[in-house]
Amino acid sequence: MTLGDTPTTVAISAAAPSQPAPPPGLRIDLAGWTRDATRGSAHDFFALFETAEQLGFDGVWFSEFRLASPDWPYPSPLLLAAALLARTERLRIGTAVLVLPLHKPQLLAEELQQLAFQSGGRLDVGLGRGTDPATLNALGIRPEDTRPLFEKACDTLLAGPHPPLYIGGTTAESIDFAVQRDLPLLLSLEPPEARQLTLLDAAAGAAAPGLRARSSLARYVCIAPTRAEALAQLEQLWPRLHERRVYFAAKRGVPSHEVQPIDTSRMLREQFVWGEAEQCLAQLKVLLEHTGIQALRCVFNANGLLDNTTALAHMRLFAREVLPVLRTQLA
Repeated sequence: MTLGDTPTTVAISAAAPSQPAPPPGLRIDLAGWTRDATRGSAHDFFALFETAEQLGFDGVWFSEFRLASPDWPYPSPLLLAAALLARTERLRIGTAVLVLPLHKPQLLAEELQQLAFQSGGRLDVGLGRGTDPATLNALGIRPEDTRPLFEKACDTLLAGPHPPLYIGGTTAESIDFAVQRDLPLLLSLEPPEARQLTLLDAAAGAAAPGLRARSSLARYVCIAPTRAEALAQLEQLWPRLHERRVYFAAKRGVPSHEVQPIDTSRMLREQFVWGEAEQCLAQLKVLLEHTGIQALRCVFNANGLLDNTTALAHMRLFAREVLPVLRTQLA
């Protein structure tokens, strides 16, 4: 596709209906299994999300990292989604996000339609323009072209039947684009979503509450049998989170001494749900009622800093002691 292309409606089989929107009401999904968190056997990785379905979680979201170094097992979230959708019956699978400048829009539209159809409409598609210079450089894509490529590709997807679409972006331009096309947001975890919601409210005006309600929040979740145990887990996590920030800052050319220490109080307030079950439940109720958003992506593994065994233990406790009460009280 060139920058001068216009969106093309993709022909689909008459047997392929328009895909339904996600079910209304409270939605509690999973996220955080990206990069190094995907390592290990495929059997064990898939089994983790089969268990998540059994525990009552509604969906899981996977990111797209292409031509990465070091290599990770699942560069294609759509191939991963196809495998998991074939192994589950209710769990929704989402992309957070597909990097549109890396794809031929007409072919991508066909693949999304097929995957949504063969899964019974359990596919959600977050879309973004990407920011990784190494990937763009390897594919000969100029950074200044990513926005027009993203916008034209998105309009191509919108021109025909499609699964539910979301926009992942933090800039005013991306949020304006989402508002103009009535697309909900995948709100970021780092940085937290406050700026995005401010921009959304300014751009959407009277329509902002509706777009908010259809958007999706993200939070780290650290749940334990007692508050003291949760605090102990967090104390072990803070230095590791800081190390990761230093690592990614270095990739942007920022020296380690310029990376600010983690403000733990602010991070607990703005990016975490934490504590024993009753604390977590209270924090979630305030968060969802305050924002008007009814979809949450829970990161139980600290984006790969905690192993899958630990994350699964947190998921089981949350599913047993928080999820049923949350659904009852916020239904």
